[in-house]
Amino acid sequence: MLKQQLQIKLSQKLSPQQIQLMKLIQLSTQELEQKVEAELGENPALESGLELPEPATAEDDYDERTTIEADEIDVDQYLSDDEIPSYRLYSNNYSNEDENRIVPVSGGVSFHQHLLQQAGNLILNDHEMQVAEFLIGSIDDSGYLRRTNEELMDDLAFSQNLFVEPQELKKIIKAVQALDPPGVGARSLQECLLLQLKKKKNDRPEIDHAIAILEQEFDHFSHKHYAKLQDRLGINEEQLKTAITLISKLNPKPGGALSSTFQNTHVVPDFILTVEEGEITVELNRRNAPQLKISNQYKEMLSGYQESTVKSKSQQEAVQFIKHKLDAAQWFIDAIHQRHHTLNITINAIIKHQKEYFLTGDERQLKPMILKDIADKVSMDISTISRVANSKYIETPYGVKLLKSFFSEGMKNEEGNDVSTIEIKKILEQLIEGENKKKPLTDDTLSKLLKEKGYPVARRTVAKYREQLDFPVARLRKEL
Repeated sequence: MLKQQLQIKLSQKLSPQQIQLMKLIQLSTQELEQKVEAELGENPALESGLELPEPATAEDDYDERTTIEADEIDVDQYLSDDEIPSYRLYSNNYSNEDENRIVPVSGGVSFHQHLLQQAGNLILNDHEMQVAEFLIGSIDDSGYLRRTNEELMDDLAFSQNLFVEPQELKKIIKAVQALDPPGVGARSLQECLLLQLKKKKNDRPEIDHAIAILEQEFDHFSHKHYAKLQDRLGINEEQLKTAITLISKLNPKPGGALSSTFQNTHVVPDFILTVEEGEITVELNRRNAPQLKISNQYKEMLSGYQESTVKSKSQQEAVQFIKHKLDAAQWFIDAIHQRHHTLNITINAIIKHQKEYFLTGDERQLKPMILKDIADKVSMDISTISRVANSKYIETPYGVKLLKSFFSEGMKNEEGNDVSTIEIKKILEQLIEGENKKKPLTDDTLSKLLKEKGYPVARRTVAKYREQLDFPVARLRKEL
């Protein structure tokens, strides 16, 4: 049986403009620059530069509600612009005083290329060289070959059509492990350290002791059972200390030094903060607020069609194309301005909340602050504040900081005042760094010391904070 019924439904939907704004807010400064460049390339109605003041007339005003008509429009006159070769759109009239906006990119040889260059010096036949190149490609960025011989043989057979016997594979792996840096191609940390030691001249007793420790007593060494090491190897404390010092100077990640060289670790701050005579000033990085405008040529083209009559479908499509590009350009400019406004009010709210820290640079002055605190102050959604905090950096007199690092949970001390967990972690870090390394402080002892300082922190909480600070347990912090 058919029925008709009336149903009222309330739903929320994001408009394309809101989605575009949220995406722009989440971008960092460098990503925003790339987005602007891409938009300038895709939308001919969008131009960079300052808007020059012109006498306002009724015909020049662009309104998104404008009714567009066209009569005898020469569509090819502007649609053919996309077919002009790019080299014809550039002029060669730049002077030496023009600002160079090209971002320098470091060049060089990558870690795997460095290994492949050395592989040419190995005494191997063509078949073995192909296997060696495959093995080098299987080495990770840390310098380890983390695959079993069986897995390597299977991959060589199926992907490279190379069949290798187990003994031949071991020989080629040994040849690859002879490459520089020492320790490359190792299957484990133990093997990596041994490869580095065996490349040293064996004319010192500490090298023999270090090799014996790694080969025979690696488990006791990794757990820092120093007394057992002395008993099993028959050496005194001074000899053990010398051998362990030698091992500690080895590189546990032989590929790390080379591979990290080619990673772009440069951070462009989104905000610049200065402190002068007790006054805090913050401004948006100029690279974060590009100058954009709508093309005058497209506005003039649109105004010229207002009194025309469309005669063909192709002409109607051309007019709609212009209208669409002008709308998209205006939306993008408005989104950039709204992003600028959102970033400004958010950073000012954060600075006002953490004023004591920004004046002194002392992390113990950081107050408890969560996303909701800032969201309430600026009357925005928590998700918007999260997008700002997770991807934005601020340049301060104390270094470049991620905004997210200023947010932390809070707890009450014995005096009933709210303190930030960052402050507690800072004190915990000082206690661990100042401890006697021969008798490191246990988590229970650290909990008691924090309580004496007025911070009632349980042992399990101390363990959690210690792990977040990348400190191992007391047993592994012990030194001779």
